[in-house]
Amino acid sequence: MPVRDAEVADLEDICAMIEEHAVYEGNDSIKLDRAAMTKHLFGPDPKAWVLIAESPEAPGEAAGFAFCCWNFSTWDARPGIWLDDLFVRPQHRRFGLGGELLRALRTRTDGRVSWDMQRGNEKAEAFYQQLGAKPAPEWLRYQWEG
Repeated sequence: MPVRDAEVADLEDICAMIEEHAVYEGNDSIKLDRAAMTKHLFGPDPKAWVLIAESPEAPGEAAGFAFCCWNFSTWDARPGIWLDDLFVRPQHRRFGLGGELLRALRTRTDGRVSWDMQRGNEKAEAFYQQLGAKPAPEWLRYQWEG
């Protein structure tokens, strides 16, 4: 199944899938600024990058995505990947696209690949454990909102 780096032509699909994912998670108020996303993903100093999974039934159609940025572990002394968002459109699930996206990320670093998952999401937890990923219970995440 094709997984590829996103291109500028994918911007509308990327933003639409982020908004679809928000609705799926219960937030229907997200409306992204396409110009800002273009700058952040494809401008001269990109802040993040995206992998696109194409539909196995309709080649070229964006079926899912992984939205990522690089991080760095001082203790491991190597870069890793922060997976901010993983989403496969409902009609394209059960074809292995989520696993393909995660395996593609794994090939891009010999460091950590990290992400968050909402507590209580038993389907996601089972999926990640099936791939060999484990929770990091000793860590508690903090953040400042912009």
